[in-house]
Amino acid sequence: MDFHDSDAGRRIAYEFTPGTGPTVVFLGGYKSDMQGTKAVHLEDWAKATGRAFLRFDYSGHGASGGTFEDGCIGDWAEDAQSVIEAVTEGPVLLVGSSMGGWIALLLTQRLADIAGLVTIAAAPDFTEDGFWADFDKGQRAAIMQDGQLALPSEYGDPYIITRRLIEDGRNHLVLRSTLELPFPVRLLQGTADTSVHPDRALKLLDHAASPDMRLVLVDGADHRFSDADCLALIESSVEEVIARAEKDA
Repeated sequence: MDFHDSDAGRRIAYEFTPGTGPTVVFLGGYKSDMQGTKAVHLEDWAKATGRAFLRFDYSGHGASGGTFEDGCIGDWAEDAQSVIEAVTEGPVLLVGSSMGGWIALLLTQRLADIAGLVTIAAAPDFTEDGFWADFDKGQRAAIMQDGQLALPSEYGDPYIITRRLIEDGRNHLVLRSTLELPFPVRLLQGTADTSVHPDRALKLLDHAASPDMRLVLVDGADHRFSDADCLALIESSVEEVIARAEKDA
């Protein structure tokens, strides 16, 4: 494991596998880390195929510095951009899971050379369209007055939703304006996902503009999207996007 110190003063833990490009970059979800099943599976695939690969932890996640509750979408997008620009060379293929899908969409507007995009249960704008939209008046008042709100999570400890997370999220919404994705895009989504409804994937498909974009719905797959069939689909989707990108180069 290596560490990158960003210009913002945040220490980011990462694992880089050298190989041929484009570099496949895995962007994890909210409160997840780079030791997750999907990230490790893709790293194993990269090593087996000789592909360059990068996985990392946002600040406040995993082995990176900082406190989770202090972070927000803007910080985590900056973390991702900083470590990608510091560690990789040439084009990158972004693989964004859940919140990582939102981060990846933000990075498509910031990085200089993107070969393609694969999202897994992408959750763009979830702070506004998920958290805030679902809060009742009492919860909204509490988060504005107290600065945070604890929500139960099926993945372990409660989610601490901060006022900063909500307010910063409004500055980084991607489904309110034109979203140009001029490269191959594959959107993967499970129909049994209770964290990100499949309608979200349909909205992204309808909203974004790409010359080569496809949505794959997997019947019965949940938000983890980590069983053997789902992992194989992620792998084949990455390979397909690489092939398409190389054909168009």
